[in-house]
Amino acid sequence: MDSASSIPDYVWKAIDLAQSVPWHMWLVLFVTLFVTGAALLYSVIFVAAPVPRAPRSEEERYITIGLDGKLTSPTALPCWQNKYIHRRRLSLRNDPSKDKKDVEAADVFVSLVVPAYNEEKRIGVMLEEATEFLEREYGSTKSSEAQAQENGTRQRRPERTTNERGWEILVVSDGSTDKTADVALDYARRFPGGRVRVVNLVTNRGKGGAVTHGMRHVRGQYAVFADADGASRFADLRHLIAACSQAADEHGRAVAVGSRAHLVGSDAVVKRSALRNFLMHSFHVLLRLLTPPATSRIKDTQCGFKLFSRASLPYIVPHMHSEGWIFDVEMLMLAEVAQIPMVEVPIGWKEVKGSKLNVIWDSLGMAWGLAILRAAWAVGVYRVS
Repeated sequence: MDSASSIPDYVWKAIDLAQSVPWHMWLVLFVTLFVTGAALLYSVIFVAAPVPRAPRSEEERYITIGLDGKLTSPTALPCWQNKYIHRRRLSLRNDPSKDKKDVEAADVFVSLVVPAYNEEKRIGVMLEEATEFLEREYGSTKSSEAQAQENGTRQRRPERTTNERGWEILVVSDGSTDKTADVALDYARRFPGGRVRVVNLVTNRGKGGAVTHGMRHVRGQYAVFADADGASRFADLRHLIAACSQAADEHGRAVAVGSRAHLVGSDAVVKRSALRNFLMHSFHVLLRLLTPPATSRIKDTQCGFKLFSRASLPYIVPHMHSEGWIFDVEMLMLAEVAQIPMVEVPIGWKEVKGSKLNVIWDSLGMAWGLAILRAAWAVGVYRVS
């Protein structure tokens, strides 16, 4: 039996009908389907892409311990971002050819942003380590080394210059319902006068939202964020600053990424569950597939210990969208788009109990967030204004 005769008549009629349609009509059909599909895809990404919540007026104020030892009333946070946007708009209005992305001068050498959500049990250890290191290395008062030098004792390290003095800590309590802010204020009492400031977000925004909010208000020549659990060895900040300074371009822009990649195979990683290690490696594969080249080469994008030079902030912070766990990747992608040098720096790290990370659900959420984030930037839902 001939194979052609086994084909139903309605199929031949459909073929004849298709052949009778002019080629330009097929072109119109394909273009229409393509445009419709693209519009549908854009709409889905537009709806799924996160939109950051605008800060409320009370969230742009801080409390601290004054020089008199008393709790201050809420005080307006200095905001380099608002001033930068205002100056840039005036500059573009007067001369569009001169688009300057400079930021106001720093008041202190280093700013630390600590995002914290119900961290009353863990943040104390972290602040103890951080304040001790910051005061010793960058404190405005003379160190014991400097005092000994004045007494004629030979020192290994000379006293730091004035532009390497001064520090601040911004603890961003991300809608905490416990005593996180009170614990932070206890450390502010040890350093009165506003070096430790507490910002209370009315509702929880997520780690990315808390970090971005804090970064909008830093006064330092360098700005670093660190997790409240104290898992990262804070003294390694000196290595991040050194690497950032060395990698900086002619505009002073650079990002130093604290990395735990060298710990793979160590007890800190091996002792994790097989499921957690599997999800970690799977996420790294996804990162390499979905992120641009420089970002995909970062071996540990999720370590909560990253340093930014002040000159790099205008290229990153005003354009942030992600407020969840995946915000680190967006920061690195924005730095790459702006051609800001990025350097990965090995740091000490330890596992700390009490993590709020749900291994399965948060891993799936990070994968979804990464896909939406990459798609939103790719199709133009997100743009660098």
